Amino acid sequence: MKINIPEVHLPRVVIVGCGFGGLELAKSLFDAPVQVVLIDKNNYHTFQPLLYQVSTSGLEADSIVYPIRKIFKGHKNFHFRWGEVLRINAEQKNIETSIGICNYDYLVVATGTTTNFFGIDGLAEKSMPMKSVVEALNLRSLILQNFEKALLVQSTEERDALMTFVVVGGGPTGVELTGALCELKKHVLPNDYPELDFRKMRVILIESGDRLLSMMNDDNRARSVRYLHELGAEVWLNVRVTKYDGHLITTASGKTITAANLIWAAGVKGQMIEGLNPEIVTPTKRYMVDEANRIKGYENVFAIGDMAYMVTDKYLKGHPQVAPVAIQQGHNLAKNIRHLLKGEQTKAFDYFDKGSMATIGRNRAVVEVGKISFGGFFGWATWLLVHLMSIVGFRNRVVTLFNWLWNYVSYDRNIRLIIRPFHRSGEDAKA
Repeated sequence: MKINIPEVHLPRVVIVGCGFGGLELAKSLFDAPVQVVLIDKNNYHTFQPLLYQVSTSGLEADSIVYPIRKIFKGHKNFHFRWGEVLRINAEQKNIETSIGICNYDYLVVATGTTTNFFGIDGLAEKSMPMKSVVEALNLRSLILQNFEKALLVQSTEERDALMTFVVVGGGPTGVELTGALCELKKHVLPNDYPELDFRKMRVILIESGDRLLSMMNDDNRARSVRYLHELGAEVWLNVRVTKYDGHLITTASGKTITAANLIWAAGVKGQMIEGLNPEIVTPTKRYMVDEANRIKGYENVFAIGDMAYMVTDKYLKGHPQVAPVAIQQGHNLAKNIRHLLKGEQTKAFDYFDKGSMATIGRNRAVVEVGKISFGGFFGWATWLLVHLMSIVGFRNRVVTLFNWLWNYVSYDRNIRLIIRPFHRSGEDAKA
């Protein structure tokens, strides 16, 4: 059965995924002589850099998501379909989805990444990932549920485990999440749970390498460690987690930590679609592409963003899997599709690195733009401005700004809500 999409005398561009890359590509094709069909398993675009604030009660989920149909309202040659793509049939130039078959003239895979647990024993079942809105809400519920449990248990050891939070992964997500948890410990949770001794709450950041924020320079890496220590976090470098059973974390050195909360932010892998040659897939599940983002071996199938593995003289291991790369690749591919429609030569993608940044609690951030790096309050204000302007939707920007202002003035986070209690598969739900 074919998906019900109007047949028009225009080339059809099918985009799979409405992340940063897919969204930019679709918007850049607004006035192109093509029919754009966007397919996503969610009916909204997610501003992923702020997921950690949803999980730590700083923002509501609906302030970082935006309905796809509303973004493209009024564009007659654009069509959105809510479904999951199951297989690519390149020879037939169609895709199989959960809602039917869709033909294409040009296909773009922009599915993004999911958490990579690297096959470590117990992680997939017992740790908490944070790559989607649902996972962020689950984490928010788990954090609050464990403090509620800590009030009830009799064992000091069990209470300490419920109040121990271990974040694995020293990239921006791990650093920002660790800072946010420390802010909860310092300003918020003691007011909600005065019966608990918050001197016993531990926030530990574990990184398998010898540095945090490896993409930044030495000054900013040192700043990040100093800021985390000032907030009360423990930073463990050169430590690799090898096992987790939901209670005990085991490391490669044999060191163990008792913790009921393990948040995994240490790796990602591409969300693959079956059907293409497995020889052009990297170990981290990315498609090998040429400099025009065309998947190698296929004429009209492309990959952008986190799914694209493009080797250049400057990026011998592919581009970093960050939003600016996806946005710029989406924009460049839109230009190349126009070139292809005219029979012209495509233009090679050239990434312009605008810099990196990470926030680490109140009035603390690290920012790097070219050879310029800075931190502190100015870095924090820069981080706020850049992220606020990048959120999709005026209403979302206003709501986010209001929440940030309120949190800053009141030292509070009002969204400490267990709307949907989190239960792992196999656990009995509490009545």
